[in-house]
Formats: sequence, structure tokens, C-alpha cells
Amino acid sequence: MRILGIDPGLATTGIGLIEAESSTAIAHADWLTITTPPRTPLYERLLEIQRDLAAYIDANQPDLAVVEQLFFATNARTAIDVAQARGVILATVAQHAIPIMEPTPLQMKSCITGDGSADKKQVQDMIVRTLKLTETPQPDDAADALALALFGLYQHTFTLVR
Repeated sequence: MRILGIDPGLATTGIGLIEAESSTAIAHADWLTITTPPRTPLYERLLEIQRDLAAYIDANQPDLAVVEQLFFATNARTAIDVAQARGVILATVAQHAIPIMEPTPLQMKSCITGDGSADKKQVQDMIVRTLKLTETPQPDDAADALALALFGLYQHTFTLVR
């Protein structure tokens, strides 16, 4: 099973892909980011995210996508821009007929570390340990996307057991 994790962002969208036979047999992990230039018009940035994500999906054919729900407390402008990027991401994934899971940050952290209030370092440590990596994936957006992909693997496996 190939699971695509996506950490939405307008400037940087994190992409993580894991391939696994079960929750304990992870064969491969890949990560990258889609970045858009800050002084480019919004519609061009959204189009770049859509094109790059569609190309990645076409090349990797994931079975499931996990897109993080948004959580913002302060900057409304940033929240609106990221929400628009997230909308493009959801539409692109749906256009490829891939099932989508949408966990909150708290749900993802709880699943990966056992603690919904875990900090970024704790989540990254679990990713490194679980995927048997030598270092934390960079940038943070890519590491978050891998955590989302792991969330999808664990939740998918849990759902199958029921």
C-alpha cells in the first residue's frame, strides 16, 4: 500500500510517501516539498501546487492520501492563503479518485507519539525511529507529511482489523 501524506501550505507544501505491506513492514519512504515564489500572484502559486502534486500522484500512484486539517490561532491572512492551497490539494487528490483522510494536528500527534500535545521534535524523533532513518527529514513540512502518511498507515490498518 502506498500512502501519501500532505502538509498543506502556500509557500511550502510538504509531501511524504510511504510504501508498506503492514504497519510494521514499511518498505520505502520518500519526501519532498512543493515551493512557490512569494511575489508570484496567488492564482499562479495555486496552479503550481496543483500541477506539481498531480505529477507526483501520477508518478507514484498512491492508494490513500492524508491531508492535515488546518489549525491557526493568529494570522487570518495566512490561514486564508493556506486554506486555498489546501482546497487545491483536496481537489487534485479527489480528481485522481484517491481516498482521503483528514486528521487534525492533535489526532496525528496522538497517533504517532501517543500524546496529542507532543512537540514537533517528538514527532520527528518517532518518524526517524519508525522509518529507520539516519536523520530527520528536512524541511519540517516534509517531516510533517511523513507523519501524516504514517497516521494513514496506522489508521488504515486499524480500520481493517475491525
